[in-house]
Amino acid sequence: MAVMLSSCAQKAEVENLADGSCSSAQAKLVDKHISGQIDALASKNWQLAFSFASESFQENIGLDQFTEIISAQYTMLIENQGYKFEMCDFADDKVTQEVRVTSGGQDYLLTYRVSISGSKLGIEGAVVGMVDTPVTV
Repeated sequence: MAVMLSSCAQKAEVENLADGSCSSAQAKLVDKHISGQIDALASKNWQLAFSFASESFQENIGLDQFTEIISAQYTMLIENQGYKFEMCDFADDKVTQEVRVTSGGQDYLLTYRVSISGSKLGIEGAVVGMVDTPVTV
């Protein structure tokens, strides 16, 4: 089941968003939601991981297709050796959260798009990129 932000303080954090960087409290809520999905994927608890997706994602992509997509394109999440949260921004009624994931000795930068429906967060997707490593000449 997706995280429902039910307390007054949490509800205020997602209802009073202005374009720009996330506040510390807002970033913590988003981080907790994304962490829930990543941890469920690492445990191969597909149903739980799917529950962190947005309602529109769940309406268009079934659990079987979700499992196939994750297994084919996001193995770094299943096999992660750790992750940390970086930039968090809000614009156009969506949160963009960057997450650095370590897997197989490499770092990946995933850019998550998270929607807010009322006081409920939902992951819409993530774009995977490699983290640039400095080149010494």
